[in-house]
Amino acid sequence: MTFNLTGNLVDIAGSAIFPATIFVENGRITRILPLESMADPGAPFILPGFVDAHVHIESSMLVPSEFARLAVVHGTVATVSDPHEIANVCGMAGVEFMIENGKTVPFKFNFGAPSCVPATSFETAGARLNVAEVTALLERDDVKYLSEMMNFPGVLSDDPEVLQKIAAAHRLGKPVDGHAPGLRGEKIKKYGGAGISTDHECFTREEARDKLDHNMKILIREGSAAKNFDALIGLLHEYPDSIMFCSDDKHPDSLIAGHINQLCARAVQQGVPLYNVLKAACINPVIHYSLDVGLLREGDTADFILLKDLVRFEIVKTYINGILVAEDGVSFIDRQPVVPLNQFNCESKVPADFAVHTTETVPEINVPVIEALDGQLITNKLMLAVAVTNGMIRPDLSRDILKIAVVNRYHEAPVATAFIHNFGLKRGAIASSVAHDSHNIVVVGTSDETIARAVNLVIGARGGISAVDDHVQALVLPLPVAGLMSDNDGYRVAAAYTHIDAFAKNLGSTLASPFMSLSFMALLVIPSLKLSDMGLFDGEKFSLVNASR
Repeated sequence: MTFNLTGNLVDIAGSAIFPATIFVENGRITRILPLESMADPGAPFILPGFVDAHVHIESSMLVPSEFARLAVVHGTVATVSDPHEIANVCGMAGVEFMIENGKTVPFKFNFGAPSCVPATSFETAGARLNVAEVTALLERDDVKYLSEMMNFPGVLSDDPEVLQKIAAAHRLGKPVDGHAPGLRGEKIKKYGGAGISTDHECFTREEARDKLDHNMKILIREGSAAKNFDALIGLLHEYPDSIMFCSDDKHPDSLIAGHINQLCARAVQQGVPLYNVLKAACINPVIHYSLDVGLLREGDTADFILLKDLVRFEIVKTYINGILVAEDGVSFIDRQPVVPLNQFNCESKVPADFAVHTTETVPEINVPVIEALDGQLITNKLMLAVAVTNGMIRPDLSRDILKIAVVNRYHEAPVATAFIHNFGLKRGAIASSVAHDSHNIVVVGTSDETIARAVNLVIGARGGISAVDDHVQALVLPLPVAGLMSDNDGYRVAAAYTHIDAFAKNLGSTLASPFMSLSFMALLVIPSLKLSDMGLFDGEKFSLVNASR
């Protein structure tokens, strides 16, 4: 295909905008012809496409081909994607599924080799990737990097398996992504010194600056649950070559609304220089990860976007390899057939499975309570007094102390239970088989009866998210692909998710994204207090608090 188009070309490297005609032939830019003037005052701006520098496609609840259909309307042409969610469920077969499904559409997925499957030894996952398997993935040309090294204690303690995975990536000339929430000083010096080049888990500017000072790149994250943009965006004034934008985890309704384009608009509105913003959104990920993504130069692949302006970042057209994949909010990527793979081997539960017993004969007892924080993956650890009746510890709805449980989905096992604050439910329960990183079933509810109903809806669907009230009303969104993703049309999935999200909020949840927040309550590698199928886990001590089974 041969064509040309004219507009205001944005030369990010040269910090200039000038009228030009771009000539495209066989998917590449063959010539850029600067013009003396622009005849059309409404001509669009042309710039390289946006790149999400770190995202788990699975968290969109969409397979890669459907994620692409939604993302291209926002000017995204590529992602740096960590498939460790599906790897924790289905192992190498899951990684292969993501890579091959991504290849069925004109979109530039760049998958990594998951470094931590399972993420810890304190939870039950569906698979394990050893050094040989991780190395085999890294040896593939279509695997671009070693995915986030969540086992930061392993790096700090010189764990041999961890160091072998990092060494394999270095030997093959591929970067290593980091995951080091809260690490500072000598700890981050050793972590970064191991050759880990990025981090997307910074919560404060001071933490990010410490990592930048140790030669790490910082990814500013703004997803459906974790939102660090406001805390970190000021760094882009000082470190324009060391910052990237990412979403990390983005639910389908959020992806419908926007993607990296939204971060560009917000950054410009906050006074960050335009070219610094565009480096973070378009250039830095391509350079850091050596991506096959065009940067709007002669000889590059024709991956670029047309915008109405450089303030609101409204996308007019998106091109990938010279193919028009979206125009004026309409995606031209066709749906692809999907053959689900899964691993779901647990039976339905009864309310008694979720009871929390005690031998104490006092009217109340102090228990550790997870405090969820809206817009953050971290939690706080509280010690709160809760009532004891008939030998059982009860939730306290008046103080927003609810019950949380994790059900092993890979084999029959006793349920792990604990208590949680700040979910806000006044009735009913919500449950999900999207529960980072091992993806057992996690549930928060107001009673054992509603918790069991919500869990059984997920089990019946062999994966999904569910919400129930105190009576008969119930909703479930099935996720038959590994219990993480739908095989349905992405726009329909987004609509269904919007509906069940609204239902959860109608039950009283005060969280901006209750299902996304729920999915991180079992993420042990993020402090402070989380729950796995083996029990409560202290992320700061990196050990189980107790075995609550």
